[in-house]
Amino acid sequence: MKKFFLGTAIAVLMSTAAHAETIGVSMALFDDNFLTVLRSGMQEYAKTLDGVELQVEDAQNDVAKQQSQIQNFIAAGVDAIIVNPVDTDATAAMSKIAADAGIPLVYVNREPVNVDTLPDKQAFVASNEQESGTLQTKEICKMLGGKGKAVVMMGELSNQAARMRTKDIHDVIATEECKGIEIVEEQTANWSRTQGSDLMTNWLSAGLEFDAVISNNDEMAIGAIQALKAAGRSMDSVVIGGIDATQDALAAMAAGDLDVTVFQNAAGQGKGSVDAALKLAKGEPVEKKVYIPFELVTKDNLAQYQTKN
Repeated sequence: MKKFFLGTAIAVLMSTAAHAETIGVSMALFDDNFLTVLRSGMQEYAKTLDGVELQVEDAQNDVAKQQSQIQNFIAAGVDAIIVNPVDTDATAAMSKIAADAGIPLVYVNREPVNVDTLPDKQAFVASNEQESGTLQTKEICKMLGGKGKAVVMMGELSNQAARMRTKDIHDVIATEECKGIEIVEEQTANWSRTQGSDLMTNWLSAGLEFDAVISNNDEMAIGAIQALKAAGRSMDSVVIGGIDATQDALAAMAAGDLDVTVFQNAAGQGKGSVDAALKLAKGEPVEKKVYIPFELVTKDNLAQYQTKN
């Protein structure tokens, strides 16, 4: 009888081990507010799943480091890999590394350059960037009454999201309702609050006149707000828009400084990427592109978003 129970216990342990899943996660950068929420969303969700372990690494905005992390995950025998790419133009090589090893790979948040030709057992989980800049700029156009001068703060130009969000801005301003808006300056601040502040300081020092700041993300918008306040500019005299609806951005909106942001469900993307990775690891079908909708956030509906990200 003892032998029977012992055998049963071992069988249960072996069964549990057989169903354990390890997912290697390479994040572009830990030191980023939005990506921190995304990473935490993955980790918190994984804790609710039996036998799922995440090995999370920081690529520190280094493409070579990220590729090395992917190779190390493969060598360690992970069941799947999730990548938040440093450079979305470098993803074809990453896809090949994973495909050659037969390891499922899921890109999250940042759209890979090869999104339309992803190999088998690979997918992309994010929000459709065509919505983000479009929602943002349409609302800013409405606030400006369809006319005025705007400056644009762009994210990292190696990043597809920055390019797409900037294109969205131009597409909206080209419409009949918004063609009275003129973009007087457009430069990158690399998603950074500090660089956003420095860029705005430079524009103000140059005597640039504008009615709106259209930023590819909240961090740069917050940096712009800090610089405008330091220069003594009233927040009532300028419309400022960001994207992501981070907690800091929502606090800035509650304070009356930020006028527009766009909710990007970071935790939802994190959960979606883990689900996709687990399905691919089990040989189950997954859509090549899994989109989670963006949502416009203004002072009118702010309250419902203050506990989401």
